[in-house]
Amino acid sequence: MAANVDPQLMEQMNIVFVGHVDHGKSTVVGRLLHDTRSLPEGKMEQVRLRCERENQPFEYAYLIDALKEEQKQSITIDAARVFFQSRKRHYIIIDAPGHIEFIKNMVTGASRAEAAVLVIDAKEGVQENSRRHGYLLWMLGIRQIVILINKMDLVGYSQGIFDQVKTEYTHFLDELGVKPMFYIPVSGKDGANVASLSGNTAWYSGETVLEALDSFKKTELPVNRPFRMPVQDVYKFTQFGDERRIVAGSVSSGTLSVGDEVIFYPSGKRSVVRTFEAFAVAAPDHISSGYASGFTLEKQIYISRGEIACKADESAPAVSKRILVSLVWLGEKPMESGKDYFLKLGSARVRCQIEKIEKIIDASDYSTAEKDRVEHHDVAQCILKLHNPIAFDLSETLSDTSRFVIVDDYEIRGGGIVLASLPDEEMKMREALFVRERKWIDSAISTYQRSERYNQRATLIIITGTKESRRKEIAHSLEMNLFQSGKFVYYLAIGSVIYGVDADLKIFEPTDKPQEHMRRLAEIAHIFLDAGLLLIVTAREMDQDDLNIVRSSVGSDRVEVIWSGDEVTTNLRPDYQVDDDEDLNTTITSIKGMLSQHGTIFLP
Repeated sequence: MAANVDPQLMEQMNIVFVGHVDHGKSTVVGRLLHDTRSLPEGKMEQVRLRCERENQPFEYAYLIDALKEEQKQSITIDAARVFFQSRKRHYIIIDAPGHIEFIKNMVTGASRAEAAVLVIDAKEGVQENSRRHGYLLWMLGIRQIVILINKMDLVGYSQGIFDQVKTEYTHFLDELGVKPMFYIPVSGKDGANVASLSGNTAWYSGETVLEALDSFKKTELPVNRPFRMPVQDVYKFTQFGDERRIVAGSVSSGTLSVGDEVIFYPSGKRSVVRTFEAFAVAAPDHISSGYASGFTLEKQIYISRGEIACKADESAPAVSKRILVSLVWLGEKPMESGKDYFLKLGSARVRCQIEKIEKIIDASDYSTAEKDRVEHHDVAQCILKLHNPIAFDLSETLSDTSRFVIVDDYEIRGGGIVLASLPDEEMKMREALFVRERKWIDSAISTYQRSERYNQRATLIIITGTKESRRKEIAHSLEMNLFQSGKFVYYLAIGSVIYGVDADLKIFEPTDKPQEHMRRLAEIAHIFLDAGLLLIVTAREMDQDDLNIVRSSVGSDRVEVIWSGDEVTTNLRPDYQVDDDEDLNTTITSIKGMLSQHGTIFLP
């Protein structure tokens, strides 16, 4: 322990200990606590007495394996957090589980770490999870790694065995491009080379475990990188004439100042930072990585949770519906092609499917195999197709905005990193959209001002269904009902667009749905929505691709899709479905209730 050092001034670092089950991680950590005198008063004696009472030999691992179930099974089943202090800094050691069945817990623990210590049993040598954990550390972006070859007492402190294990594991890590900082021969049981060098390893003159920890460099916040802030929410204040709308989120990288122009991706909306907001303290004039903050904009624009705020004069994130990823699957049921999952990256949450499995990587030996699904504990490189575009960075540039998790049945079943952005069918339209947002001449009246005056949120209401459905009848009745309720609304059938605005295009057969028709419809809708109106559009049997084109232009949160009919005959996922046999008045009442619930129409 350091003398004459103010503990409040010492930095803090999170370190994860990982390794194959029974290779002695917990024992090394327990010994480290003991040898640095970091244990609470009487803790050592308490554990020794308990071991005597239960007629079992004392182990240093019991100092941190506090859960009763863990001690019964002699394995760590959850990531235990241990605090201690060296002469240099405060540490939080995360002792992650080593058993293959608790890989998810290991990943959870490692994701919070700045550096890692990987433990290998000298007698057993490199095992499956020794390699698997090394791969997962690489995938999580942890580059400061120390390898402990433990239980040297069981092999007579043999330098030959140490060198053999070191050579084998170095060869594996070379395949990943990972270079450990040190290999250290230790005995957690005897304390060899944990806090001080041991005479049993006279052939070794390198760092102790304690010295290796102190050699780790504190991860610097990426304040000099491009600005990224995933939008968590937009808060509106209405009392006492407060008209602020605060864009809130946590800054993952970069710096943003008052007066900077920001662009929100994937929408491409842009504005200028007006103020930063703070609670009970003076508002700053800039924010940077590590801040949870909020700011207001000069021009009120419609943005939503899931977008990423970026500076206009810095490199932009990628935007796509197709991404090449490396992921680890932790679900008991395999991840299969054709099934919908949810991908969560930053604050964005979007449906996704496997488009193609490029290869399955056996993380225990880095060999590859071809499979048609991703099994439990598999690591896969695959192409994911997203139902809506999202903004992201690549793992090699900005790690925070490249990491994602996969959710299935409300549980996290996997996670990984984005390796590459791939082209999709909407790429050219998005590029045109970004140009439109840059060149658009704004009205003097903001979208929010119109919303407050009209008591409605500008929304595109699409009513679709089969040829025989009542979509047009429903649209006319809904328009009249909303109008009589004081709403500003207009009904536009897609045929009016095709034979009007689209008259210069070749007239296609009813079964053909060229993208250009949808793009032009979306641009018309954008104008109506910019004017603050509710626009009702009818079209026959729209599919998901049609809808994606429209949403790319006007924003996903400003579109409501209603299917008229008992059966959805396309791959569309409507927000609401009505029965054509239902009384029309009942149908209109139900639709208005849905619009009210979704915040589209509201009372003064």
